[in-house]
Amino acid sequence: MGKETTKLIANNKKAYHDYFIDDTYEAGISLVGTEVKSIRMGKCSIKEAFIKVEKGEVYVYGMHISPYEKGNIFNKDPLRVRKLLLHGFEIRKISGKLAEKGYTMVPLRVYLKGSLVKMEIGLARGKKLYDKRQDIAKKDQRREAEKEFKVKNLY
Repeated sequence: MGKETTKLIANNKKAYHDYFIDDTYEAGISLVGTEVKSIRMGKCSIKEAFIKVEKGEVYVYGMHISPYEKGNIFNKDPLRVRKLLLHGFEIRKISGKLAEKGYTMVPLRVYLKGSLVKMEIGLARGKKLYDKRQDIAKKDQRREAEKEFKVKNLY
């Protein structure tokens, strides 16, 4: 087997800000040809996307894939519901966790793994406002420390 290369297409930074990510899964996405071509060009957004489990299947809602310019009649609705491809035991594990209070599923990133389009999804718990403030304060402290370290090492 050759080396599998991964190319990041879309990243959901807001998910890390709004949620504690407890567990991550890699899922395939059921797409049509023009959607794959559009994703290869990097025209995909998961900022407002969310994930639901319905009847033993996992679906992503609100994922925007721009229509392919040369796709004409073959283009689908950019915001259509897309099925995520996971193993049965993973789906059962996820739906068991989602039954607990406070858990949700969020898309974290979309990437190409070799020739396949994959999505990393995270099992997440919502953050309270004070948790978000603490994270921002930690980032500021780390940034200040790195800045001081750079300044000291210049002389």
